[in-house]
Amino acid sequence: QVQLVESGGGSVQAGGSLRLSCAVSGPIYNWYCMGWFRQAPGKEREGVAGINTGGGNTDYADSVKGRFTISQDNAKNTVYLQMNNLKPEDTGVYYCAVRIKFYGRCSAWAEYNYWGQGTQVTVSS
Repeated sequence: QVQLVESGGGSVQAGGSLRLSCAVSGPIYNWYCMGWFRQAPGKEREGVAGINTGGGNTDYADSVKGRFTISQDNAKNTVYLQMNNLKPEDTGVYYCAVRIKFYGRCSAWAEYNYWGQGTQVTVSS
């Protein structure tokens, strides 16, 4: 059983930074991709960043490239999302997710299998 718990959300001013953490229960080799998603008020959920847990290759949504960084610490079974230069449009609930499927890029957002409960990020102008 895979469980994911997000933390690190909060409220910041535009231009500020936050680091989200996702604590994953279970061996790291049980999943192929870890990803971060977000859902803004009144919007569909969208993929933000993905990382291959074996090779470390990363993918990002165009809207966050150059500002967000996804990373992993396999010893701690934890995935992070460092968010810099935050903008009001980054506001939303951020979810950590796991994809079991082996083949394909971790930016295949529709293929993720397990989800955390979400953590709120609010960026004020």
